[in-house]
Amino acid sequence: MAAPLRLGLAGLGTVGIGVVRIVQRHAALIEARCDRPVVITAVSARDRTKNRDADLSAYAWETDPVALARRDDIDVFVEVMGGSEGPAKLATEAALAAGKDVVTANKALLAHHGQALAEAAEAKGLAIRFEAAVAGGIPVIKALTEGLAGNGMRRVMGVMNGTCNYILTRMESAGLPYDTVFEEARQLGYLEADPNLDVGGIDAGHKLSLLAAIAFGTRVSFDAVELEGIGAISIDDIRHAADLGFRIKLLGVAQMSGRGLEQRMTPCLVPMDSPLGQLQGGTNMVVLEGDAVGQIVLRGPGAGEGPTASAVMADVIDLARGLRLPTFGQRASRLAVPVAAKVATPAPYYLRMTLLDKPGALAKIATTLGDAGISIDRMRQYGHAGGNAPVLIVTHKATGADIAHAIGRFAATGVLVGDPVAIRIEEV
Repeated sequence: MAAPLRLGLAGLGTVGIGVVRIVQRHAALIEARCDRPVVITAVSARDRTKNRDADLSAYAWETDPVALARRDDIDVFVEVMGGSEGPAKLATEAALAAGKDVVTANKALLAHHGQALAEAAEAKGLAIRFEAAVAGGIPVIKALTEGLAGNGMRRVMGVMNGTCNYILTRMESAGLPYDTVFEEARQLGYLEADPNLDVGGIDAGHKLSLLAAIAFGTRVSFDAVELEGIGAISIDDIRHAADLGFRIKLLGVAQMSGRGLEQRMTPCLVPMDSPLGQLQGGTNMVVLEGDAVGQIVLRGPGAGEGPTASAVMADVIDLARGLRLPTFGQRASRLAVPVAAKVATPAPYYLRMTLLDKPGALAKIATTLGDAGISIDRMRQYGHAGGNAPVLIVTHKATGADIAHAIGRFAATGVLVGDPVAIRIEEV
C-alpha cells in the first residue's frame, strides 16, 4: 500500500473542524477508496486553548500558518482560514514554494489572486483544488472540469449565496420587510462579519468569477463582474413579482457574447415554476448549459460544516488517488485575458413606478418607452393611494442600456412620483 497522504490543516473554525471529523470518522473508508491512508499531521490556528469539541491531541501545532505550510511532514496544505490577503495568501504562496499541493475553500483568495497562484503551481507541477470555494457541497467545479469537459459552455448561472436566498424567501413567506429579515439573519449567525460580502453580492460574485474562468477558458476577472446587492428589494417588489408569476433571486450569470465575457451578479426575476424559482431557504443552485449536454441543474447546501468539509475532502481524495488537473481546467498559461463586456443581452424587464393620478400619465410613460424602442408585454395598475397610482410594467425583450435610457427620460414626463425600480427577468 502507498504511503499516507499527509495533510497540514490551516484554520480550525467550522469547516476545519468538519475536515478533522471526516478524516477521523471515515479513516478506513477513505483508505479503501484511495488505496492509501489520508492523515492529518499538523494544524494551525491562532488560539490553541479554544474548546473546539474535537480531539486534536495527535496533531502537531503551529500558530503561524506559513510555518505549517513549510513543514517537511505534510504533502498537502489545506487552507480554510479565508481572506484574500494576509495569512491565507502568504501561507498558500509558502506552500507552493515548498512543493506542497493546495486544497482551499477560499473563494476570495482565488478571485483576486487565482491567476498568479495557478501559474506558481503550474511552474512546479503542483495542484490547487478548490471545490469547497464555490457552492459548498455541490460538486460544480468537478462537473465543469471533468464531467462537462467535452462541451463548449454557453452559460453558467445560479443562486450562490444562501444568506441572500434565505432573506428573499423569508421576506416572501412571512411578508416581512428587508430590514426585519436582515436583522433576523444577523441574529441567526447567517451573515459574514462584513454583511455587505453577502447582501452586496460580493461573496457570490467571487464564486461566479471562478466558474466563468473554468467555463470559458479565461483568467479570473472578478473586477469585471457587475455587482448589485439585494438591499433595494422591497416587500412590494416581492409581492408584485409573485403576482406576476415570478420570484426574485440574487442571480449570477456568466456567458460569452460577441462583445466579450458578460458577468453579472444582480437581483433578477425568474419564473416561479422554474428550478431556480422553487429554490427555498439557504440552498444553492447552479445551472450549467453546454452545447452537447444541454442544461444541467445542480442543487444542494451552499455552506455549513458538513457540506463544505465534504467538498474539501473530495479534493483531498482526488489528490490521494493521483488525479491532478490544472487549477482552472487548462494550463494557466493558456487562459485567455477576457474582454469584459457590459451586459447587452436583451431580456424582459419588470418596471415598478408610482405615477400621478391624472389623465394621460400612463400614456406619457408608454410613449417614452416606445421612443426608446421598448414595447410593453403586460401592465397592471394597483389601488390608488393619496392621489398616486402604483403601476407595474413587464416589457418585451430590451437591453439594459435601453431601459436605463428610458428611465432617464421618465422625469421629463412630469408624471413620475419617486424613483422607478427596474429588475431584469432572466429566462431560465
